[in-house]
Formats: sequence, structure tokens, C-alpha cells
Amino acid sequence: MNRRAFLDLTASMAVVPAVRASPLAQGLPVGRVRARDLGIVTGEMAPGPLNAITDVEGVLVGHSTIVRGDGALKKGEGPVRTGVTAVVPHKDVWRAPVLGATHTLNGDGELTGVHWVRDLETIAQPILVTNTASVGTVHEAAIAYAVEKHGGGSYLPVVGETWDGRLNDIDGFHVKREHVYAAIDQAASGPVAEGNVGGGTGMVCYSFKGGIGTASRRLAASSGGFTVGVLLQANFGRRSTLMIGGVPVGREIPLASQAAALEAPARGREGSVIVVVATDAPVSSRQLERMSRRATLGLARTGTWSGNGSGDIFVAFSTANRFERADQARERTVRWYNPAHMDPLFLATVEAVEEAVLNALMKAETMTGINNTTVEALPYDRLRDAMKKYGR
Repeated sequence: MNRRAFLDLTASMAVVPAVRASPLAQGLPVGRVRARDLGIVTGEMAPGPLNAITDVEGVLVGHSTIVRGDGALKKGEGPVRTGVTAVVPHKDVWRAPVLGATHTLNGDGELTGVHWVRDLETIAQPILVTNTASVGTVHEAAIAYAVEKHGGGSYLPVVGETWDGRLNDIDGFHVKREHVYAAIDQAASGPVAEGNVGGGTGMVCYSFKGGIGTASRRLAASSGGFTVGVLLQANFGRRSTLMIGGVPVGREIPLASQAAALEAPARGREGSVIVVVATDAPVSSRQLERMSRRATLGLARTGTWSGNGSGDIFVAFSTANRFERADQARERTVRWYNPAHMDPLFLATVEAVEEAVLNALMKAETMTGINNTTVEALPYDRLRDAMKKYGR
């Protein structure tokens, strides 16, 4: 980047207060709401109209949520608190793959299909996220779906996972083929459900209830007007390090006895996160990989450091270039982004990842799972007190 471009970028980066005129200061909402609904605004770029990954035109999201049973754990029976989430790059992705890329921050986790994505540079199926023990089932179901409904040809699906065994009978293998089909079939544009839904149903974030979160950023017209959207499955973090808008909220809301017990079995493991980054900018697979790396910085803004035993794995795609499977031409023409203009896309990725984590925390509801283990939702009243203490 030349000096003039750098000055133009930094001049537009006016500091925005982490919390504006806040509903938290006026009275607490009755239900669970998103971060911006509480007046918590991080970063300086504007979101898309839905502030969701579906702001990237064509992207669809679907969830299949499984909640049943209460009380003591009986393997194979429950209680069940799990599911699967599908991110579909566009409705015809089986016929017309898109450019994709992946990045692994820490690899104590799984994302299938990465070798195809890294070498062939494309994603040809929905990206599916579930619990650790269900990767095999979801992988097989994704292939079956492609065979039954799209004539086959997609045998290396992208399936990610995080571990929900604190609330869910994870060894009971409760995610079935029909749940995967439902998540894909129900995938739609528009607002995206967050918190205790789909693959995020049984997840825990910073020892509060976690799960699915999403957010987006739209570049200024002078930067192309492109959109970057993020969806993530948040199952990571130690309470003491949680930061919201620069405020050490985790230290201000210390662990209660049961929450402390949630962290104890981890033996230093910080948990995991799967991040999906989407854009309509005409970026190459290499540029997508560079964008996916910036998810690291968005997570770090919330306080995580990616522990030794965490699975922090990211996948990114662009809807700008689509490649017809039937096209066997020796050469293809693609739109390609000038690397000198990548900075706004990098910043958009960082900000959207940070806000997606906050939305997962804000929207998730208190849940009781196996052995009557309860994970509390982030309490708005104590969040308000913490923000007020730091002048926010």
C-alpha cells in the first residue's frame, strides 16, 4: 500500500465508542437480543442490512436443532443438546463451485475437505458444522444428499466441529442423516437464528452459553461496496479473559461454582471455534486464505489466545466467480481483486468475526443439559454494570 492509500484508510478509521446510547442504561430487554440491540457497537465499519453472513447475496443458512430429555446422562438416550448448521454459498453450488480457502490457527479439531480446498481452490457443497462425534455422520449424509438430489460428484464435503459434551450426550450419536438433510433443505436467505441453534445448540463460550453467531460488514462505495459476512460456532474461551469493546467483562463477572466446574475438566484446553467467512468481492483463493487468517484477530479482540488444545479452524469463500462443472475448457476467465486494495476486506473480516462472537454470547439462552449441568447466559444486568464501571 502506498502512503496516500494508507493515509486515506486511516483517516476513515475514526474511533467509535464501544457502547453508544445504550438500552442497557435505560432498562433491560425481556428476551435475548443481539449486541447492537444493547448499544454495543464494535469497530468502525457499517454492517450490511441484516448484519449477517446472508448479507452476501446468494448465501443461505439453515439449522437443524435437537433438544430432548433431561436429568442424568444415559449414553445413547440423552439428554440431547446438539444439531447441525449448513452454510450454502449459493443454491446451485453443487453444479457451480466457488473459490475457497482455509486456515488453521490451532489444529486440535477437524474440518474435512481441506486438502481439496487448498489444492483445487474450490468449494462444491454446503459447509456443515456440528459436534465432534458427528463429523462422520454429517460427512456421509452430505455425500448422500449430493448423490440423491444433485447427481453425485461431490464426495469431499467440508464438515467442521466443536465439542458439546458438557451439555450433550455426545457419545450417543444423535445427529442423523435426516438432520443434515433438514439443515440444507431449510437453508434460506434473510435473518439468521443465533445462539442455541443447529451445531451451536450445546456449545459454551467463555463459560457462558455460546453457540452460533453471525455478523457482516459492508465496504464503502469508494472501496467497491463489497460485503464480508461471517458465521461462527463459538465454543471457546476462559471467563477471566473475556473482553467486550475493550472492557474486561470476564473479570467483572467471575465464575460461580458450577461455571468453574465447567472449566476444570478442560485441563488447560480453551475450547474450539469454526469460522466461515463469505464475501462477494472477486478475490482469489490466496486472497481468501489471507482474509481467513484475519479471523484470528477478530477472535483475539474478544480475549481468546487459542490454547494448545483448541481447534480454531477457518474456511472462506467468494461468490464472485463460479465455475460450471460442465465447463471443461482449458482456460477460464475470472475476476481478480487488486492486492493493493485488500485492507478494507481484512478490516471487515476482523470486525465481523468479533461481532459474531458477541452476538453468539448475547443471543444464547441459559441451558441445562446432561446430569442437570446448567450453563448460564451472559447476564445483561451484570454486563451493564461492568460497562458502566469502565465508563462505557
